[in-house]
Amino acid sequence: MQKFSLLDLSPIPEGKTAADALASTVDLAKAAERFGYHRYWLAEHHNMPGIASAATALVIGHVAAATSTIRVGAGGIMLPNHAPLVIAEQFGTLATLYPGRIDLGLGCAPGSDMATARALRRHMAPEDSFPQDVQELIGYLDDTSEDSPVRAIPGSGTHVPVWILGSSLYGAQLAAWLGLPYAFASHFAPAMLEEALSIYRSTFQPSERLSEPYVMMAAGVCAAPTDEEAAFLRSSQLLAFARLRTGRPGKLPYPTTDLGQEIPAPVMAQVQHALSCSATGSPATVRRQLRSLLDSFQPDELIVTGMIHDHAARVRSFEITAEILGEIKQGSIAA
Repeated sequence: MQKFSLLDLSPIPEGKTAADALASTVDLAKAAERFGYHRYWLAEHHNMPGIASAATALVIGHVAAATSTIRVGAGGIMLPNHAPLVIAEQFGTLATLYPGRIDLGLGCAPGSDMATARALRRHMAPEDSFPQDVQELIGYLDDTSEDSPVRAIPGSGTHVPVWILGSSLYGAQLAAWLGLPYAFASHFAPAMLEEALSIYRSTFQPSERLSEPYVMMAAGVCAAPTDEEAAFLRSSQLLAFARLRTGRPGKLPYPTTDLGQEIPAPVMAQVQHALSCSATGSPATVRRQLRSLLDSFQPDELIVTGMIHDHAARVRSFEITAEILGEIKQGSIAA
């Protein structure tokens, strides 16, 4: 592992507002910069009562303005929802305002239900235009001639780093074919992680943007002074995910000591499997679990995420995690 980073969805806890969530995002980003995280990514989700990062480019700009050195980006922008030129202009503007600090991760899912996708004015075409859209977008961010009929201004010549995000083999194949860095959403969909990384690494074609494969994997974390406290804090995310899976999305719930009363056993089994790429517990427990993940999959970079109802506890969780990952990183360099 060369670097470690943080993914934030700007969760809206029960009893709080979207304004509270966005203020917490800025506070967490400042803390992440102090703790040594390399990137701070935000994700596009729509029509989600518990997530405040729908206007992702705006939140990225807000975070970048409040920090000074940490890279800030999208993990990711759901490109089918947007015209490539619009995203090139948005991220070209961000890169112009905050040079050398902006990343653009691209996903091919809508990040919403179909009704919301239609409300976004997404063209519901049956054919898959994602590979072409990615290439078109990259073209706008590369050097373009002043004679080009369409240019992204700002955007042209900014060379914003573009990533392919995915949770299946499709994204791995596309990232390898285009010669782009690849981030796998193993924090909520780990089933194909091993196969996807193998395909990406074995079929990677060097490009002007990247000479060799670069893999980021995602993992959930919930760290606290004791295993018991961490399990209690994590119950909010388990409950929120269970409600989402059963068609009842909402704000991030208060933690509970009795998940069994809230989540039926079959649903809990699904939730535990989906969120299994994670580390929860005391510093010693989290260190052991994260090291196991890193040893198994050998990512170039690990991006961690986690939803905790209490903001101070969430900041502390990421502080503990940064201390652990910093030690692991130093050990990797020394080796």
